[in-house]
Amino acid sequence: MPGDDFRGDFDIKRIPVPSHPGRLLRWAVPAILVIILLFTTLYTVGPEEIGVVLRLGKYIRSTDPGLHAKLPFGVERVTKVPVQRQLKQEFGFRTVRAGVRSQFTAKGLSGESNMLTGDLNAAVVEWVVQYRIVEPYKYLFRVRNVENTFRDMSEAVMRRVVGDRTVNEVLTIGRQEVADHVLQQLQDLCDQYDTGIKVEQVVLQDVNPPDPVKPSFNEVNEAQQERERLINEAQSEYNKVVPRAQGEAEQTIRQAEGYALDRLNRARGDSARFVAFYDAYRKAPEVTRKRIYLETMNEVLPKVSQKIIVDDDLKGILPLLNLNTWKPRGESKE
Repeated sequence: MPGDDFRGDFDIKRIPVPSHPGRLLRWAVPAILVIILLFTTLYTVGPEEIGVVLRLGKYIRSTDPGLHAKLPFGVERVTKVPVQRQLKQEFGFRTVRAGVRSQFTAKGLSGESNMLTGDLNAAVVEWVVQYRIVEPYKYLFRVRNVENTFRDMSEAVMRRVVGDRTVNEVLTIGRQEVADHVLQQLQDLCDQYDTGIKVEQVVLQDVNPPDPVKPSFNEVNEAQQERERLINEAQSEYNKVVPRAQGEAEQTIRQAEGYALDRLNRARGDSARFVAFYDAYRKAPEVTRKRIYLETMNEVLPKVSQKIIVDDDLKGILPLLNLNTWKPRGESKE
């Protein structure tokens, strides 16, 4: 028969059919429901997070790190907020890849970094704001789009602070002061808007003049540095010459004062000595005259190289003395 030939050519395998298909379905459905119940009931909060539980969109409670339970099937939902993690916002640039050699890009972000200083100069300011979430409830419910709002506040405060300073202050000596003022004013705004954010640090990453004016700005800086160098050299020379001149002048003044005091004292001594001689002369003229004569000769005679003593009564001796050969002490004979 044709049917017999067909069965002989092909081996038809039978597929086993469970004898009780309803039993498997009866166990599978509860198991799936239990798994869904467990997944929608239990949740874990990380060690640096706080879990904020919402019931049908209304805030109910906050849970600490660990394993917790909530109402299943979406009745209660959990939003995890990283309260112990330091977050950051970058302005004027973005980190492409972090690591030992981090890569950054500023493409298309010139609108954030281009600013106008108080002296109407342009500056490119790139900065980082580091912050933490300290009040999860305020962070989630007080401000809509809190991250965007925080960025707008940071940019507005930075532009205001930079606009109150000169370009030299922003680029050089006033960078830390700018960062401190931005941190303080940004924190005041965060508190005013109840963002639940604590600003921990504001870092000016890079501050430069715009690319078109960089050559001119560098020339100005070089001229200012040259001026400072010349001023320092002049000040150094001044510190060497002026104190020395002042010292020499003081020395000359002291010497003159000493000389004047010496001459004055000598004059007073000579005057007192003359007065004393005069008083003695008035009392005994002959004795005083002889005493003065002897004292004077006592001073003069030791200075005379040749001495000739003659009697007052001797006459006609001058041609025999050969006085032409006499020379003062210290002079040689020709």
